[in-house]
Amino acid sequence: MILHTLIDYDALRVIWWLLLGVLLIGFAIMDGFDLGTGMLLPFVARTDLERRVVINTVGPVWEGNQVWLILGGGAIFAAWPPLYAVSFSGFYLAMFAILFALILRPVGFKYRSKREGAAWRTAWDWALFVGGLVPALVMGVAVGNVLQGVPFHLNDELRIFYDGTTLIELLNPYGLLCGLLSVAMLVMHGANWLVLKTEGEVEARARTIGSVAALITALLFVLGGVWLYFGVSGYRIVGEIAKDGPSNPLAKAAELSPHAWFANYAARPWIIAGPLLGIAGALASFAALRARREIGAILASALAIFGIISTVGLSIFPFILPSSIDPRSSLTVWDASSSHLTLFIMLVCAVVFVPVILAYTTWVYRVLWGKVDAKAIADGSGHAY
Repeated sequence: MILHTLIDYDALRVIWWLLLGVLLIGFAIMDGFDLGTGMLLPFVARTDLERRVVINTVGPVWEGNQVWLILGGGAIFAAWPPLYAVSFSGFYLAMFAILFALILRPVGFKYRSKREGAAWRTAWDWALFVGGLVPALVMGVAVGNVLQGVPFHLNDELRIFYDGTTLIELLNPYGLLCGLLSVAMLVMHGANWLVLKTEGEVEARARTIGSVAALITALLFVLGGVWLYFGVSGYRIVGEIAKDGPSNPLAKAAELSPHAWFANYAARPWIIAGPLLGIAGALASFAALRARREIGAILASALAIFGIISTVGLSIFPFILPSSIDPRSSLTVWDASSSHLTLFIMLVCAVVFVPVILAYTTWVYRVLWGKVDAKAIADGSGHAY
């Protein structure tokens, strides 16, 4: 018996849909507080020493956290080739903006302390702010556009054509709302990280900003859901779809349908857990910050991130990228994956290597546990940015 036949093709497709969600949520949680910290840098720290403290809360871990971004991109490339083709080519300018902003981060970390001039260091502080804000905003905008549908179509030879024009069209009102939600969510998470890792005035300012960001996150999430129900139509599959058939999006029929994303909650009531966790996590983060429960606050913001991102995936399932101009070309879990054998080989690799990454990450955070010592940074003992 061939090994890959031990797991059905349709089951492998769902498994990789789940794994992709895990990787994207892992990136948002692990690298999210890095991005949030960058956005908060000019506001929670007022002296050079305070800013160095903030930078050194993420300096030892930010590179390792980006492993989740690499894993997510690699999973899209290998498990969902049409999704990779549409998103990385159609959203080319948006991806370039994210890449440029992410490049600013290592340059900012490394070059900020090369000179002692105030103007020099302030410029790099704002570069780190941009390096946090742009990815958070653009990724949220991208999710907002996925919920509305993306302008692409497939021809009879399954060649993909992106019919969008400029980056500006992605910045539509609902996309911007989702972008602001993403920014608020990661500011909340970053503030909770700073509360956990700093002391004194920086911690106090982070606590205040994090409390406000938590309430804004909950408010924008609810507003986004209301807007989605009344102002954005979803998509639905018409008739049957072969769950274990070859990957051919044109083999199905699909159509635009008002309230289609919410119809999934009637079909699978348990998925209401996603939005409930998103709202509850944000409110719990606020409560934990006010009660000065540092660990509880960051765990609550991680729960909010999990709930908010999983809400998107669960709401549009089985769609992974709907087409706004040709619903039939929409990509779904059942018709946009790699082959049965490819998915199986990748699953074996994931089972082997993801636990290794988790174990190493756990060890690193255990070693680096505790508050950042401002005195040690000031007197130059040890390595510090």
